[in-house]
Amino acid sequence: MKLLLVEDNERLSTLLQQGLGKAGFTVDLLTTVSDADEMLKSAHYDVVVLDLSLPDGDGHEVLRNMRSRGDSTPVLVLTARATLKDRVNGLDAGADDYAVKPFALEELIARLNALLRRPGDLLGFALRLGNVTFDTRARQVFVDEKPCYLSARELAVLETLMRRSGRVVPKKILEDNLFSLSDDVVSNAIEVYIHRLRKRLGEFGATVRVDTLRGVGYMISHAAAE
Repeated sequence: MKLLLVEDNERLSTLLQQGLGKAGFTVDLLTTVSDADEMLKSAHYDVVVLDLSLPDGDGHEVLRNMRSRGDSTPVLVLTARATLKDRVNGLDAGADDYAVKPFALEELIARLNALLRRPGDLLGFALRLGNVTFDTRARQVFVDEKPCYLSARELAVLETLMRRSGRVVPKKILEDNLFSLSDDVVSNAIEVYIHRLRKRLGEFGATVRVDTLRGVGYMISHAAAE
């Protein structure tokens, strides 16, 4: 799941990147209103975590601009502004949830998961295809109810494919979901992870297959249906 974090506090943003990364999010970090506004015009995110007090302005501007463009990406405001008026203003500007600093990371992750499973979203806790089940909360895959151990990047590839099962997923989408803006990405990284994923699923007897459509992307499907 791709998350945009807009936060200018260096220590807090580092802690959030680490904690959210362990929870299965691929995190891009930006620190200003202008950068966040420009990024959200061109890139897709599953959810946004937005501070309000930013060096070049107020995070409410990011929210208002998103909603005026028709961008319905869930936004969780994370701020030190704690009054009732502040909360109302944030929600009125288009926020889906509002959390006050200081906060517990576990609660923040739970709030994000709640946003991502709201009606109308395709995100859920359990993804199933053939005899494969992906528990997105525990970041665990089961084949015939037996644990299938995958690396974090392999899990991210599988989750992206399973959320779009039966449809072609372009390589660019996989890259965007796996790597943050600060990652150095080699040209064949996706091919390597697809190869490893196929090998692991095969070893555990998964009844799914991952096909390569050269020049287009990848698709996962139930092998028994072929």
